[in-house]
Amino acid sequence: MTISPEQLRELYLQACEVDVQAFKPGNVSVYAEGHDMTVADFRISAKVSAEPLCNPDYSLGEKIYYAVKATREAVGCNTNLGIILLCAPLIQAIGNYSGLTLRQAVSQVISETTIEDAEWVFKAITLASPGGLGKSEDQDVSGKATVTLAEAMKIASMKDRIALQYATDYQDIFNFTVLRYTILLNRWNDRNWAAVAVYADMLSRFPDSHIERKYGNQYSEMVAGKMAQLSGKLSETDNPELIKPLLVGLDQELKQYGINPGTTADMVVATVFTAFLEDLNQ
Repeated sequence: MTISPEQLRELYLQACEVDVQAFKPGNVSVYAEGHDMTVADFRISAKVSAEPLCNPDYSLGEKIYYAVKATREAVGCNTNLGIILLCAPLIQAIGNYSGLTLRQAVSQVISETTIEDAEWVFKAITLASPGGLGKSEDQDVSGKATVTLAEAMKIASMKDRIALQYATDYQDIFNFTVLRYTILLNRWNDRNWAAVAVYADMLSRFPDSHIERKYGNQYSEMVAGKMAQLSGKLSETDNPELIKPLLVGLDQELKQYGINPGTTADMVVATVFTAFLEDLNQ
């Protein structure tokens, strides 16, 4: 099925809107802003990044760079670097590889990345200036790329879960989060609550790269324990609205310590977007 840039743009915006509508403790949502960012910042970022991301004339690297540039010019902070990095290959895949499954197409997109793609992405990451980004001995983003984007992401994948998706052809998303999202969407018929459950499930299993760049593993065990508790409560209920008091307390506690599971939130956006694309591509 051929999907127009306009359809892609709309699905991307819908996935980004789920991100702000879902009450993800520690993260920015309509229930609780924080970390010097607002819901308006995220909505504006989604809108301005959608055009370059869905531009069929741009290479993968250009999509990422120009989406980050548009965001930076619009809101002046890093709201969506991870979202852009994760969604760009999905958009490139759906637009260029008809006849394949989305997973096969994403794998092909990543395998065909170039050094030029890496150069564009290095510039994008430097421009976004994500919190806690340190120096690297190999393929530092402040230097010149000498390997393809896929190879650069493989080097970074030990420290960053978004890079790990490039290195594993989106294994976390296709093998785990989309399946979990779909099960809970069918159970509750609510995208936002299904997204909250994916967020809790991921954080109960995997340390968040954004938190660990900022604090090391100081809070990893605490976050995993609290999110496992939340995940258990969500799994038991047929009415997730009853869980809101727990979310309020957990959100306040995490923000009190400056903890923002931003990488996991980005993964949730990519999960929802992937589910949208798979529904459309069936």
